Amino acid sequence: MPTPSTRRLLDELESLKRPAGARSRARLRAVLSRLARRRFKAAADLARFHELLLFVRAYPQGKALLRQTERLLDTFARRAESLRESGAEDLAELERPAVSGVAGTSLSALFSYELLRRLAPRFPARLRLDWEGYEEAGQLAAVLPRFLPLLEENAYVESYFPFREWLRAARGRGRGELAWLLARFESLEASEKERAVLFDSLRLWVRWELGDSPLTRTRLRRPAARGIFYHDAPLLSRRDVSLAAELEDETPLPVGRLARREGEKLLDSGRATMAMRFRELHGFTHGDPAGVLRAEAGRGLEIFLWGVPAERRLPTLAYHAALLFKNAVPCGYAEALTLFERTEAGLNLFYTFRDGESAWAYARLLRLFRQTLGARVFSVDPYQLGHLNEEGLRSGAFWFYRKLGFRPVAPRLRELVAAEERKLAARASYRSPDRVLRELSSGHVIFESPSSRSGEWDRFHVRNLGLAVARRMGERHGGDDEKLRRASAASVSRALGLDTARWRDAERRAFDRLAPLLALIPDLARWTEREKRDLARLARAKAGPDEFDYLRRLQRHARLRRAVIEIGSKTSSQ
Repeated sequence: MPTPSTRRLLDELESLKRPAGARSRARLRAVLSRLARRRFKAAADLARFHELLLFVRAYPQGKALLRQTERLLDTFARRAESLRESGAEDLAELERPAVSGVAGTSLSALFSYELLRRLAPRFPARLRLDWEGYEEAGQLAAVLPRFLPLLEENAYVESYFPFREWLRAARGRGRGELAWLLARFESLEASEKERAVLFDSLRLWVRWELGDSPLTRTRLRRPAARGIFYHDAPLLSRRDVSLAAELEDETPLPVGRLARREGEKLLDSGRATMAMRFRELHGFTHGDPAGVLRAEAGRGLEIFLWGVPAERRLPTLAYHAALLFKNAVPCGYAEALTLFERTEAGLNLFYTFRDGESAWAYARLLRLFRQTLGARVFSVDPYQLGHLNEEGLRSGAFWFYRKLGFRPVAPRLRELVAAEERKLAARASYRSPDRVLRELSSGHVIFESPSSRSGEWDRFHVRNLGLAVARRMGERHGGDDEKLRRASAASVSRALGLDTARWRDAERRAFDRLAPLLALIPDLARWTEREKRDLARLARAKAGPDEFDYLRRLQRHARLRRAVIEIGSKTSSQ
């Protein structure tokens, strides 16, 4: 019998990664043993092996297979080094966003100032500025004189100034360019936001040598609090999931709050996980370590949910981020932007794990949002469906949500869906062509739990709130945002009979940011005393320890809800 090629073995591993009985498990162990002895000559093959192993680790089919998989993953720093020493020309394959983060590899990325401030202390010897192909020397010449005396004279005299020579001379011994530059920016007499904008204008690429760190994707694990869930039966598919049943099940998922120190560790892991995949989210960069919740979702799935500190919150929406672990392996992330009972809910499972129990994990996530945020109406924005998102379009994201019960809110798209579903019913092999998928993904889809009233949020868009405020700013305040803010805070205070002088600074800031929207409510001054009092309390709650109390107060304020839905359902032409 001829020896199978590495790629044929990887094909077989692909076919065996999902559980299918004892015989399949035995074949899986044999294939892994053969691959363990292979010396990989192509980076693409090594990357594929890595991703398949991570899937098998997240969905282990038994204790022996789990141990075997872990032993193989422990070899990847060595395998990557061997590939590099062999002179392989395709090592960039290991830096693609779909597979980046493999132990023993490196990557270059354009990280923000806020994220670098958190990553650099964790990896001081592994992060450095990557100057290859740098084209922003003119912006450096404009910014660096703040830290380098006499530099402006050199920069003005010479068309190209040797900025690296200046950096080497100024940083001193024992400190790299990146560490020095971050320290100089920290010393600027400017707000954190202004420092971030200035630093980001430099567009500095950073090289990250991952090594064999425990925070690489290869090795990142959490202690499995309830042990490992072994998959000895077929995985749950989309047809096994009822989103309506999940959202109507009143049995709470077990949820607990992490100690602050544990919250910090979780957020550090989350930032590294995202950064290695060239992703950066507000909630991961600015997450509140004191407010991290851990939920046991079952079948080895843990969901961690948290918000952001008061100074990082949005004016009206409550913001939360989530990180999902499957059998201690990070497998995806999510965001929730909630207003009253409606939330924009986006889940992104990492490429590696999309062949797993994606629909079930999504249903459990929404169940957690209902339990903790009070969400009962879920909206998915067009980008998640594939609008201006080729990866989402190719993956069939629209039909993933549609088959879970989401419906388009635009009448023309509802008609198009009905036509496509008739074609699917008539011919099982039918697939929507790309032009149809692009059209279907161009508008929001929505899911209402059975206990919700249907249709109330169909015409609502968050952007309509901001556009209404912008129109008032242009029409009444000459386009001056400061005049708008002052006038809004004053008029809302008068209407509510409020004196905010004794409020905490954070509470006043929250009120001032919410006021431009509240000022759009025409009959605010005629509300009952209780409605006004409740509105003042929810405005103060926006600056509370977390946003859960703010959401509960929003959901109890029926009159405010009606007013906001009305404002958010009007387009500019109305």
